[in-house]
Amino acid sequence: MKSSPTPHSSSSPYDSPRTLWAITIAFLLIWLYMLGARTLVPTDEGRYAEMAREMLATGDWITLRLNGIKYFEKPPLQNWMNALSFAAFGLGDWQARLWTGLCGLAGVAMVAYTGTKVFSRRVGISAALVLGSSFYWAGMGHVNSLDMGLSGMMTLSLCGLLLAQREHASTREQRHGMLLCWLGMALATMSKGLIGFVLPGAVLVLYTLWTRDIALWTRLHLVKGLLLFFAVTAPWFILIALKNPEHPHFFFIHEHFDRFTSNVHKRGGAWYYFFPFLILGIVPWLGFLLQGLWAGVGKDKGLFQARKLLLVWSVFFFFFFSISGSKLPGYILPIFPALALLIAVFLERASARSMQIAAILFGMIGLVGLLFINKAAGMGTTPYEIPLYQGYAPWLAIAAGLTLAGGIAAWLLARKGLAGKDWACIILAATGFVAGQIAFLGHDPWGKYIAGTAHIPAIQAELKQPTTPIYAVGRYEQALPFYLQHTLTLVEFPDEMQFGLEQQPELWIPKREDFIARWNRHISKGESAVAIVRTDIYAEFKAQQLAMRVIGEDPRRVIIATPPPVNSAHASSQTIPTASVPPTPAAGPSPSH
Repeated sequence: MKSSPTPHSSSSPYDSPRTLWAITIAFLLIWLYMLGARTLVPTDEGRYAEMAREMLATGDWITLRLNGIKYFEKPPLQNWMNALSFAAFGLGDWQARLWTGLCGLAGVAMVAYTGTKVFSRRVGISAALVLGSSFYWAGMGHVNSLDMGLSGMMTLSLCGLLLAQREHASTREQRHGMLLCWLGMALATMSKGLIGFVLPGAVLVLYTLWTRDIALWTRLHLVKGLLLFFAVTAPWFILIALKNPEHPHFFFIHEHFDRFTSNVHKRGGAWYYFFPFLILGIVPWLGFLLQGLWAGVGKDKGLFQARKLLLVWSVFFFFFFSISGSKLPGYILPIFPALALLIAVFLERASARSMQIAAILFGMIGLVGLLFINKAAGMGTTPYEIPLYQGYAPWLAIAAGLTLAGGIAAWLLARKGLAGKDWACIILAATGFVAGQIAFLGHDPWGKYIAGTAHIPAIQAELKQPTTPIYAVGRYEQALPFYLQHTLTLVEFPDEMQFGLEQQPELWIPKREDFIARWNRHISKGESAVAIVRTDIYAEFKAQQLAMRVIGEDPRRVIIATPPPVNSAHASSQTIPTASVPPTPAAGPSPSH
């Protein structure tokens, strides 16, 4: 009997199952660990964790709420998945990031499978390495925001289309691939709205105009696809419109048309807004970005031009969001799977010189980072922030040093033939991924400060009863409601809940003088109450001699409580200092209002 070759019979690591499995397991362990390694950082992470907590607590899976107020800006998929995670595993940081983390992993798995099927096994491996280690994809995969959920679902759509239309796809594979594409568009729509199918549809139109592949439209399985699409999307849109007649106009007109054509949310930016995020986001593969895009111009064998479709997807998405009146960094995240496949295609024919240039560029990023560490450590301007900058500097130094070492190692390996080039790719991926995660991990003290978690013990000590009110005066805290498992009563500042408060004005206090009157009533009745106050407003309260105790303070907020009864030994005003780098409090086992 003829013996099979050993896993190490080839010198290339791409041909060694043991090596690939070791890389995969190490990658998964780090990826999953990092889901719970940091505090939830406002605004997005706190917002979507709290919305899911309230969904689970109220049992209302149709009408979305933030801070107990109707919140109709986005569809419910993210909140549904987070609420299910909380129901299964309890409240916590990693549970809040589980859906986005799985979406990021699904994107990596899909480009690996699609690259293998459409191009070659080697392209599939390289595509997974590129996407999984890209700074933006790996980073956003650990942020509880809508962008990774949307991007993961759009990756299903893109890969489904590529798999269905590839050369030599069987009838069954074509049908299943297109149904996956339609499902991806439906779930993308349920993640973030109409762009879930409008943008892929526009890409298909542009691709057809470029390649003149009109026959493609006969292979889309339109009837089955549309039935699947509406089966997934229509029920919730119908139910929420029936329960909330104000939803359709706000969601479809205000949140889509007005948002794209104007700066209604004050999130504008110059035409070049996304270029820095693209450059930073594709590290450690920046040296291959232009070559990868140029690879999309080439012609594939057969009628369907997969590389051209990937190029159109990348360029059109980038252009669309660049001309939009509303811009946020995460908007371009859906282009990274397409870029990963294009870069992987180029890597198959990349010369040793190209690899070395990319390695040098990556190493230089690390070198520049090391040169500016001292400047970063000295950026603090307040006594509270100075130690945060100083504490973050060593983490950045480690990440920069690893980047420099990875660039040098990849440069040396790139000269050693095909196996050396493959090892150089693995080194770039490994050092880029780990360096990025180290930088994220070191940011956690800043995350705690931004979230205000240092003040949680002091606030909890004042919550004598579940009904004890917490007021948010002049500012809204996005993360504290989740950690406290307690909604806030807004005062004077509606923040992003203005539309919901127009529908439910009884849920807030529009005028500061009305809050002061209510605060004084709490005092006269001997009731406990807490207020998180903007710093300038606190100074005005102090000047007005409002009766209060300061139980927490930092440069972003002052937290006050009603004084104890007059017969208490602690009736005088006092300030309770808080640590600048507090531990993350453990979330309770069950949600409640």
